[in-house]
Formats: sequence, structure tokens, C-alpha cells
Amino acid sequence: MIQKPKGTKDILPSDIGEWQFIEKTARDVCRKRGFEEIRIPTFEETHLFRRGVGDTTDVVQKEMYTFEDRDGGSLTLRPEGTAGVARAVIENGLAGDTMPLKLFYIINCFRHERPQAGRYREFYQFGVELFGASTPSADAELIALGDEVLRSIGIQNVELHVNSIGCPNCRPAYKNALVEYFKGYTDELCDTCKNRLETNPLRILDCKSPICSSIAANAPSTVDNLCDDCKNHFDGLKARLDLLGIKYSVDPHIVRGLDYYSRTVFEFIATGIGAQSTVCGGGRYDGLVEQIGGPKLPGIGFAAGINRLVLSMQNGSNYVKPDNSPALYIATMGERASLEAVRLCSLLREKGYITETDIVGRSLKAQMKYANKIAAKYVLILGDNEVESGMAQLRNMSDSAQTEVSLSADEIARIIG
Repeated sequence: MIQKPKGTKDILPSDIGEWQFIEKTARDVCRKRGFEEIRIPTFEETHLFRRGVGDTTDVVQKEMYTFEDRDGGSLTLRPEGTAGVARAVIENGLAGDTMPLKLFYIINCFRHERPQAGRYREFYQFGVELFGASTPSADAELIALGDEVLRSIGIQNVELHVNSIGCPNCRPAYKNALVEYFKGYTDELCDTCKNRLETNPLRILDCKSPICSSIAANAPSTVDNLCDDCKNHFDGLKARLDLLGIKYSVDPHIVRGLDYYSRTVFEFIATGIGAQSTVCGGGRYDGLVEQIGGPKLPGIGFAAGINRLVLSMQNGSNYVKPDNSPALYIATMGERASLEAVRLCSLLREKGYITETDIVGRSLKAQMKYANKIAAKYVLILGDNEVESGMAQLRNMSDSAQTEVSLSADEIARIIG
């Protein structure tokens, strides 16, 4: 039997309600705050991610799905959304629009990772990008948007962690301090972190190895090594979060996994869903647009993993599954009745009622069993006599009470509510 590829997931009709609820909530919150939807290609030229995400990141080195197309070029299935959106902003001239430019998207992404609860090789993201504003107010606006989405979904036990990783002015000195610190533990670091010591020492702070984590606990702190501009920016963000009543903790070990981040980084972390507990994360990327060939344009964004949001909802949420059972099932006997059922179904569906009739060729007894199985609220029973007289029996399936009705969509709609 052919099975789905490893690390992918079928989203079945029984589960889709939670996904649609998250997507609708995200869209509603974004539009209320002036963000507009953008859709970008599923694959991009590979060098976009190498330049934007960073050659030294795990994403580029280990996780990208890259292939050669028939024209000989190198393409990559998108591992994240920000680089593609930044490319679209440049290519379509949006960088010249009135700022700030507020965009959001709902996409699938691809990374070759070890599958586990909350982590898939094909996964789905709701993302937000804000270009053209470099102030702490922009950072607070974006974090507040993420906070509102999570609260509106009803996810419980979520904590906001914030940090600043500095800018090109203060980060080199901080990286040197990290290298000097971790050199004293070279023999104890995992093989991955030994390589990071040479290429990207900040990523050691984010290592999940217990040994590396314990070593990193006493490493120099990012927030203690900021230049005055970065410190003032971070203080401004915290002041605005306090004003908005958004609770947070400063976590110097949050560095995020992509090279384009600078200054503010943040994560919303949910408890009770396993090791993959970050349901939303992002930060500022003031140099990204320029780095991939565009003008100097500050930006900040985040992505929320929809797979993990669904997992969090199952652990506790105010979500109520919608009742999609049919308001009416029309059971038929004979060709004339079948034709009349088609007519009535069409009229009632136009009025907004979920209405079904037999399209399989079941007997009347089997149709009644089917109506009960799909939890139809009412059943209208049609035969040749009913079509001839224009009257039929409408059965309330909750108490089996029957009412004679005319074959009028308006009258049937009045009764079924």
C-alpha cells in the first residue's frame, strides 16, 4: 500500500475544524490591525535562502529540500516564509509604497527534520511581516498581534519570552566573548556545537543537548552586552509591553535559528505539548531586505506553527467544534421523487441550509439509517404519491414527531429553523 511520506500528515475532515478556526481567527486579527494577505510561491531559487536565511544555519546546511529543475537551475521548497516575502516586496516594487507595509500569510513549509510530536517535514505556518518601521512600537505592535491571536484561539498556559541579540555594531564583541567562554568547554560540547563555535556561536545558546544547555547557562548574556542604541530599543519594547499588560520574561538564551535576526527576538512557549513547545516565534531583521538585493528597509516578523497550535488547542482551549450535521435529509423512492429532491435541495442550500439526498441508490430503509448516521436533524420522505399531491411527511429525528408539509422550500425552511 502506498503511504504518505515520512514526516507528513493527512488533515482529515474530522480535524479540519480546528485548522479553519485558527486560520479565520488569524485573518480577522490581522485585518483589524491593518495587515493584508500575501501569497508566495512554494519554491524559490536556492540562493535566496542561502543569502537570506544564512549558510551556517541548520536549515540551510541540513534541512532544505533542494532540487535541480529541468532548466538546470537550483530550486528549494520554502523552509520558511520571511525570505520569500522579502523577495516579493523587492521584486514587486512594494518597498516604494507608503510605510509601514503590513503583510500576513498562511503557507506550508518544508524541512528535512526528525519527525516528532509537533514537528513535521511538511508543516504549516501563519506568518506576519512588518516592513518600514524600526521603532520599539513596531516590535510591540507585532508581539501584541501574536498575543491577541493566541488569546482569541483560546490557547492556555502560554508564556512570552523576549530577548535582544544586538546589532552589527555590538554583536561582534559579544560573539568574541562567547567564543572565549565556550573555548573552555570545547571537549564537552556536542559535535554540532563544536562546529557552531567557529561559524555561529550564538546558536550554542539554543542547543537542546543537556550538556550544552548546562554550559550555556553561565555564558555571557546578550542583554548585558548591548550597545546603547540596542539597550534603549529593548527598554522601549519592554515599556510598551508593560503598558499593554502583556506579561513576558527576559530570556537571554533565545537567539532564534536564522541568521537574519537582529535586536528583538521573541517566542511564545506553550506548556504541556512536549519538547516542541514554541508555538510562535520571530524577531527583527533590519538587514534582510538589503542582504538579498533590495533597499535598506527595516523589518520585523513572526511565524506561528499551525500544527503546534492545533496540538495546544487539544491540550486546552475554548474552541467548540461546529455542528456540521445536515439540517435536512430528503429520503426518496422512485425517479420522480429523486428529481423533486434535487430541486428542493438546491433551493434550501441557496437559503443556507445543509441539505442532503440520496445519490448512491439506497433503499428507503438504508436511507433512513444513513440519515441517522450523519445526524440529520430532519428527514423529508418523498415518493410518487407525495410528488403528486405536493405534500410530504417531515420527521424530527430527535423525537420522531412527524409534520405534514407542502413541497415548498419556504415552508420547510420555516419548520427546520
